[in-house]
Order: sequence, then C-alpha cells, then structure tokens
Amino acid sequence: MNRFLSRSQLRTRATQNAAAWFSPFSISRSVHSLPFATVDAEEISGSQPAEVLNFVQGKWKGASTWNTLVDPLNGEPFIKVAEVDEIGIQPFVESLSKCPKHGLHNPFKAPERYLLYGDISAKAAHMLSLPKVSDFFSRLIQRVAPKSYQQAFGEVYVTQKFLENFSGDQVRFLARSFGVPGNHIGQQSHGFRWPYGPVAIITPFNFPLEIPVLQLMGALYMGNKPILKVDSKVSIVMEQMMRLLHYCGLPVEDVDFINSDGKTMNKLLMEANPRMTLFTGSSRVAEKLAGDLKGRIKLEDAGFDWKILGPDVQESQVDYVAWVCDQDAYAYSGQKCSAQSILFMHENWSSSSLISKLKDLAHRRKLEDLTIGPVLTFTTEAMLEHKNQLLKIPGSKLLFGGEPLKNHSIPSVYGALKPTAIYVPLEEILKEGNYELVTREIFGPFQIVTEYKKDQLPLVFDALERMHAYLTAAVVSNDPIFLQNVIGNTVNGTTYAGLRARTTGAPQNHWFGPAGDPRGAGIGTPEAIKLVWSCHREIIYDFGPLPKNWEIPPST
Repeated sequence: MNRFLSRSQLRTRATQNAAAWFSPFSISRSVHSLPFATVDAEEISGSQPAEVLNFVQGKWKGASTWNTLVDPLNGEPFIKVAEVDEIGIQPFVESLSKCPKHGLHNPFKAPERYLLYGDISAKAAHMLSLPKVSDFFSRLIQRVAPKSYQQAFGEVYVTQKFLENFSGDQVRFLARSFGVPGNHIGQQSHGFRWPYGPVAIITPFNFPLEIPVLQLMGALYMGNKPILKVDSKVSIVMEQMMRLLHYCGLPVEDVDFINSDGKTMNKLLMEANPRMTLFTGSSRVAEKLAGDLKGRIKLEDAGFDWKILGPDVQESQVDYVAWVCDQDAYAYSGQKCSAQSILFMHENWSSSSLISKLKDLAHRRKLEDLTIGPVLTFTTEAMLEHKNQLLKIPGSKLLFGGEPLKNHSIPSVYGALKPTAIYVPLEEILKEGNYELVTREIFGPFQIVTEYKKDQLPLVFDALERMHAYLTAAVVSNDPIFLQNVIGNTVNGTTYAGLRARTTGAPQNHWFGPAGDPRGAGIGTPEAIKLVWSCHREIIYDFGPLPKNWEIPPST
C-alpha cells in the first residue's frame, strides 16, 4: 500500500510541476490545438519567427544572446534561439551539481520512479501515435532538417515505438539484478545496475527527435539527471518534445535543456563535471571531448560506412538491391551517420544493370518532395572540390551526379548537390596517397563505388581494416560461406547481412552503435541503455551466523 501511495504522490507532484511550461516566455496556446505546442510548423517564417528557449531548474528561460537561424530552403530568417553564453552557464552547473552520484533513483532509492517513467513513456507513446501529433513533429523536423515526409515521419514512428517498448514495467526490468551463492550460510553477492547521477547528452542535427529522445529517456530510466544539448539548428524539435514530456508527467527538475555553441558547452562540462557524457557527432569533436573529460564519455561518432555486394547475383534481384543502395546513399541527402559511403561490387555485379539502375533511381530524386535537399554541414563548393580531387586519381570516373542542384533558393552556407557516385579502382584506393582522400566522410549525397574480383577479397578486407570508425555495414549475399568470411574479418557494430542487407534504417528493435572502441555507445535497446547509462555495482551480503566456537585466528 505504501508503494502505491508514494507513487501516487510522485505523479501528483509531477503534474503540478508540469505547469512550469506555462511561462511568460511561452507563446499563447489558445491559437494551437495541441496542448503542449508553442509553435505551428507551417506558420514559422520571417514575419512569424519561432523562439527556442532553455530549460533549467524547472523553468523555461531566455538568454542574453539570440541566434537567428535561416530557413535551409530559402534563406529567410525564421527561428530565434536563446543561446546561453559562457557567463550564463552557472544555473546549469548548479542544477547538475545538485544531483548526487547515486542518482535520482536506483534499486535501493525511490524505486517508484521506475514505475513513474514507465507511465510517462506510455503516455508519450500514445501522444506520438495520434496523427495530429505525429504530423506536427514530422512537419517540424522537415522545416529545420529538410528530408522527405516519409523520412521525417519514420523518425517520429521509431521514437513512438521506442517509448511503447519501455512502458509499464519495462523500465524497472532494465534494473534487473542477479545473485550468486556465497561461500557460507548468510553470504550472497548481488549485481545491480547503478546510475551515474549527473550526466550530459550532446546530439547532432541530422535526427532532431529520435537520437535525443532515445538517449534522454535511457538516461532517465536508469536514474540519472541529464543536461541535454541538441544542435541549435534543429533544437526547436526537442524543445517542443520536452514540453510534450512535461505534459505527460516528466518531473520538471529531472532534465535541463540548453542551447549554446560548442565552446560554451565545453566550458559547462568542465565546470559541472558530469559523471558521464554521451556524444553523438563528428569524430574530431568526439576525440577532443574524450581528452577533456578524461575518458568519462560514450561515443557514437562519424562513420564511413561500407557495403559489400557478394558474388551471388540474380538479375531478378538487381532492382531491389539497387533501390536499397539508393536509399542508403541518398535518402535525407546522405546526411545519416549510417549512410552508404562506399560500395564494393563483386565483378559479377559489374556485368549486371546495377549501376544504370542506380543512376535512374538517383535521377528520380527532386527538391520539390525533399528526396534530395540542403546539405547542412558541407557547402556545394566543398563537395565539388572533393569530387575534383577524387577524379585526379588514375582510373577514377564520375558515374553520375557531380553537379549543383538547379532552380533553388538554398542559402550558400549550405550545400546543394545532385546525388553523386564516383568510381575509384580498388588498387588506387589502397595507395597511401589516396586512401585518406577516398575515405573522407562527406556528410551529403556522395558515395564511392569500386569493384573487386573473386581473388581480391583480401584487398577489400585491407581497406576495411584501415578505417577508423566502425558504425554500420552491409554484406549483400545469401552465400553463407561468403557471409561468414566477411563477418569474421570485419568489425562494424551494426552489420546487416543477406540479400536485403542495408546500412541505414536504425529502428528501435535492435542495437545501433559502433564496435571496436571501448567508448562506443549504443541506442535503442535494453542492452544499449544499460551499457551507456548505468554501471555495475556489486553488493555482498554476509549476515552470518558465525561458526560455533569461533576464535580469533593468528595474524596473516
């Protein structure tokens, strides 16, 4: 009875605290049909700019500096982000420092909060299942990270299914312990999953909803108090999701949300000293943070992801394989950490119609439906320069693309390139002067294609072994011996194998993350949540009784 009473009290408190999102900074909700929303995705414009606030110590707050974002499709200033500067980080440092190292809850402290988060997940999953809500987030994602509606909706769908997966009792099942018999009566050892306490989450622009929600909820499930920073270009999406979570009962003291530049966030991390930081983003920043934070970090950094087409080819399957290759390389204009960066074709595929079909599929993509669109981290000039450098390699050739998009108003700070593929001979890729150039990740609609002969698979393995990031990969073959050989000689943490293998499409039903690095982070599954957001604690019970006639033994 006491457990249910305290759970009820906690729910009541969360509901009362949720009123904090009715702040002076909030836009009047009388014009919106969604109870949590402060913006209308379709109405955001230069004449009606949206505002993105910070959330700290239970309140929405502005900042002394406002960063104005331009619409990635037309260059119009349309969103103002309240960005905290180095002087303004103190409330965030203080808030994080109030969380003890043993967390907001753990198996011995406030266990009713495991149930609370099961309830919050259920309510949030239900909200995202409503067509009006899922459409709101899909449209909002499109405004700041232009991708096709299907790609944006897929992100909302995966998030909703994830929340469904961790409804009810599933949160407390994450904290399941185990026991081992001891050496004598009264002794037992028990292993528990323990939170870190104060933690930080830093996520990129390319998945404005899915990545931050899955990592944020995983951190909360295990008992941590996170501060969340999403790339300011897209943080409006997560700001609105935070409001939805508050509406669903998220205690307002449990999460802080900050907008800032990288330098300010780095200073905050140095001063607040979180016990663990999750970083998803570029390898360069990841390595800097790993040093600054003395290794207290988990990483899901960039990936130059590969696909190998095996020797078994049937013309009836070429259409399907070509379609998956097109999706892997060019959906969301190639701006996925799992995008297909290089395609190794067995010589049998070279004699098929694969490349011509790939070219035809790439030509279907158009700006009107955002199946191709702005590249937010590379300019058009930078991508064209990379193309030109690659074409200087002997034997290389442009298969298709390689030209700027036409008839658009994408601002010059972003990229606008047709889906591009460049062939580079395998032997040339392996040369010392070429390898770094060929395997440079271009976060855009850009891939390398090469061919290997039946006796050249060891050269392919050599190319893969020299890579530095091991996120996703695909081995397209139904030959079990070939699959065994490739899988046994490679590393990538999320590897798809078989005729329908892909590199992209991270759902909520399997692990997604790199391998080969002890700092590697996963996302989406119970194993990922426990690995990233908790550590192991062993409690050894030893109650006795003492042996009969026990005496103090000699010193040892």
